[in-house]
Amino acid sequence: MGGAGRHNGRVSDDATAKKARTSRSRMTGRERREQLIGIGRKHFADKGFEGATVEEIASSAGVSKPVVYEHFGGKEGLYAVVVDREIEGLLGSVTAALDSGGTSRQLIERAALALLDYVETSTDGFRILVRDSPAGQATGSFASLMSDISSQVDHILAAQFKRHKLDPKAAPMYAQMLVGMIALTGQWWLDNRKFKKQEVAAHVVNLAWNGLTGLEAKPTLTPAPTQD
Repeated sequence: MGGAGRHNGRVSDDATAKKARTSRSRMTGRERREQLIGIGRKHFADKGFEGATVEEIASSAGVSKPVVYEHFGGKEGLYAVVVDREIEGLLGSVTAALDSGGTSRQLIERAALALLDYVETSTDGFRILVRDSPAGQATGSFASLMSDISSQVDHILAAQFKRHKLDPKAAPMYAQMLVGMIALTGQWWLDNRKFKKQEVAAHVVNLAWNGLTGLEAKPTLTPAPTQD
């Protein structure tokens, strides 16, 4: 009986291992790459770049370490792909918001909502972006991303400055202030969800648009125009 049990156990273990190998062999190179990116994204979000290891990522994917190196060259390569994808997604959303048409205030509101949407729907991605980048990585940082967004806000603020007879040369500086304020608020909201997304956006734009001396008591977002 005991021998039969051990034998059955070995057969079961062998079958499980064979099934896992078969499952791995059925995955194409592209599918494996996408799997590793998804798993790496989760590990980097939970543990940061320094805390995540190739061993853990490979183990979670059910592959050996050389497979990770084959696709990405190492942890740095995988991290760079993950970060590039997150930046592309967030920058695309904010850019679309700024290009959507409307008043200057509406554009700022939509940009704030786009960032908060990203925080809400891509929490792991946002955690990765706001963490420190690995040493020696000059691009792909959250700061460089915010700088890219700021450059797109410049023209909106410059138009407002001209309208109010202010020096438009100062617009880039104010764009950095505005985007930084929204980004830092997004980081705070990541772990403080007492306010709804629309409320956070309304309060951020309230401060940015009115200043401390002109704050509205109960700010709300600008109503969308009705469709005739």
